[in-house]
Amino acid sequence: MLGLPDGITTCLFDLDGVLTGTAALHKQAWKQTFDEFLRARDGADFRPFTDRDYADHVDGRPRFDGVRQFLASREIVLPEGEPGDPPDRETVHGVGNRKNELVLAIIDEQGVNPYPGSVRYLEAVRDAGLKIGVVTSSANGAKVLDGADLTKFVQARIDGIEIVQRKLRGKPAPDSFLAGARALDTEPAAAAVFEDAISGVQAGKAGAFGYVVGVDREDQAEQLRAAGANVVVDDLAELLEG
Repeated sequence: MLGLPDGITTCLFDLDGVLTGTAALHKQAWKQTFDEFLRARDGADFRPFTDRDYADHVDGRPRFDGVRQFLASREIVLPEGEPGDPPDRETVHGVGNRKNELVLAIIDEQGVNPYPGSVRYLEAVRDAGLKIGVVTSSANGAKVLDGADLTKFVQARIDGIEIVQRKLRGKPAPDSFLAGARALDTEPAAAAVFEDAISGVQAGKAGAFGYVVGVDREDQAEQLRAAGANVVVDDLAELLEG
């Protein structure tokens, strides 16, 4: 009925790109942030931030990890700065805060839309009596869940704020998913992970979770399988059809 193997009692969902369309808003904010930074820094040698850059260095990772990863790929080193750095400061935290400021403005302007197939799947999971957790690298998890009217499904949330406060390693490390499983009193082998990011699928595999579902929103089905997904779908509703 749910497309999951026997013994799964808990579903741990990534948020942006799995339950809601906000991954596209994050990508938009990252591109604007990095393109403005690179254009000012490199002038005539400017090379824009690409979809490949997003997938390889940013997607699914905590915000400041994403800044570090992408800048390292361009051989750029910035001082770390402080968490409260203003968004125009050229530090890792300043660049990250600029991105967060932008994505919040975009969310306020465009709103948050859940994927209809994901809502159907959440309803089916709830009706089947399985536990539901959301594990997201975004610090805006509560705002997005509320805006999409999905909070009512969620029994535990591990988000970017929790990751920082508890000093968890970000995806592709499994720490945040393991924290989600613990919050629901579930062993990893009895939990399924649902992820659209390569780094998130890698986290599910690294945590020895019972099942890893890759959600292909970016035409990267083969990469999701290679990263450790047991099954790849374009939409969660496909799991209800099996």
